[in-house]
Amino acid sequence: MANIAETAAGCRVLLDGARATGRTVGLVPTMGALHDGHVSLLERARAECEVVAVSIFVNPLQFGDPEDIEKYPRTMERDLDVCARAGVDVVFAPAVTEMYPSWPAAVATSVSVTGVSEGWEGASRPGHFDGVATVVAKLFSIAGPCRAYFGEKDFQQLAVVRRMVADLSLPVEVVGCPTVREADGLALSSRNGRLSSEQREAAVALSRALAAGRAAAGDGVLTGAGLTEVMRRVVEEEPQVHLDYAVAVDADDLIEVAGTVDPSSVRLLIAARVGPVRLIDNCAAAPAGVLYRRHARQLERIG
Repeated sequence: MANIAETAAGCRVLLDGARATGRTVGLVPTMGALHDGHVSLLERARAECEVVAVSIFVNPLQFGDPEDIEKYPRTMERDLDVCARAGVDVVFAPAVTEMYPSWPAAVATSVSVTGVSEGWEGASRPGHFDGVATVVAKLFSIAGPCRAYFGEKDFQQLAVVRRMVADLSLPVEVVGCPTVREADGLALSSRNGRLSSEQREAAVALSRALAAGRAAAGDGVLTGAGLTEVMRRVVEEEPQVHLDYAVAVDADDLIEVAGTVDPSSVRLLIAARVGPVRLIDNCAAAPAGVLYRRHARQLERIG
């Protein structure tokens, strides 16, 4: 059974104690509502580190819409069961006032990462990545030297965290892990549970569009504008999906690539609203190994 820490001081004691005995620490930051995607991160941390810690904290700074945070699922009892089955050693589950003592007054100190945070999700959700960078910086400060595991589904978030760690010289190794998908290709997300059965079926258009973009790259469509058009056409075939963006970007700086591309250095990003739920997804543009034509097999290759 995991040790549960509700204070920063308590979490530090547990993880500093582990390092004092020579053990390595793996941290998986989450907002709870754990699903198989999170489990894959926990399993990776368990395989690579001697002590695994998970944070469960619904961070108010990264929500622009008060209704969105109210609707976010809180499933602490179930989350603790998931952690126990995954062999987690430490669960850090602080109250909002533990992380932000002045709450609900505005937080006086925040972290902002320019460049990689400014387009796509940053443009659609102003202030979101400042909230992400601030809470992750605090979690890294509390956890101390460690490896931190993040899913590639939130690819822009991963880029923001990596840039922050590099720029602030934090003693953390950031590990990106492949997106976990349903059998039909839909990327796992806590938000999927808010979709009706009909909306859930329609949402597969996002991964279908990515698969089509990747197939086009394999077939010689080597301009960013061309890949974007391929993805856009797929989404337009599904009337319940309202596209925000579908774009080919440089995998390092997330700047849109409109002209000639090298698929090996390009990431395909997509975001859309399905009913009341906003979903995001992404994949590498370069086909991995043999490019299969059938959608189901393309999805197996999406990274």
